[in-house]
Amino acid sequence: MRYGFLIDMDGVIYRGNELISGADTFIQHLRDSGTPFLFVTNNSQGTRRDVMMKIRRMGICVEEHHIFTCAIATARFLARQRPDGTAFVIGEGGLLNALHHNGYAIVDHDPDYVVVGEGRAFNMESVEKAVRMIMNGAKLIATNLDPNCPTPHGLRPGCGAIVAMLEAATGRKAFSVGKPSPVIMREARKELGLATAETLMIGDTMETDILGGVQMGCQTILVLSGSTSREDLVRYAYCPDHIVNSISDLCDQTFAALFAERAAVVGVEAG
Repeated sequence: MRYGFLIDMDGVIYRGNELISGADTFIQHLRDSGTPFLFVTNNSQGTRRDVMMKIRRMGICVEEHHIFTCAIATARFLARQRPDGTAFVIGEGGLLNALHHNGYAIVDHDPDYVVVGEGRAFNMESVEKAVRMIMNGAKLIATNLDPNCPTPHGLRPGCGAIVAMLEAATGRKAFSVGKPSPVIMREARKELGLATAETLMIGDTMETDILGGVQMGCQTILVLSGSTSREDLVRYAYCPDHIVNSISDLCDQTFAALFAERAAVVGVEAG
């Protein structure tokens, strides 16, 4: 049976600017065996090429098509909702590039959407503009709702924090496209060319990676090398299918057997 992986990055492949032990070996094994995989990130700042270069500099051989960001998912979603639309953007290059690539124009008045992503370049002037636009009818879109982002110097406010400010000021709720939204999970799975039953999500965060996988109906693996500890699991009403200390614990043969077992169960239930 064919199968492939959706893989989170920070906390799974690296922490800050340091590669997690065994991550390069695991990814190389996927490449050598022809197993499809895609890095799926809730960070909208970088383009595919930017993210690819960061991972390459850590010693992992990947191509641009191995990268899928919430910015790409957001731009594709908007292009389906309103083709050739306009957006006022609070965000950086990755989001702007994705919107342009999907036929969107970036404007500073009367937009169809206010789109918020990651970044450190926003200011109160842009927030005030966004508030006025939303009150005048622009729809509020979030690339993700992560409240903070890890950096080598500690946490900084994430997209969700900026969005919360706009929601409080306008009384309007944002629509979020990033993990755990089924929008990005479905789009990433389709990018792999696999069915849900053939897809496995690897992540370190219960609220995004694992919840997204659970809601999509694919198998999930929680790695304990990032933001979630084993003790945290009692707080959640859902659980991952598998728990490992880090990505170095994973092997192709093990998951080939698990997928075959699951396929047999699905076949019995369908019959």
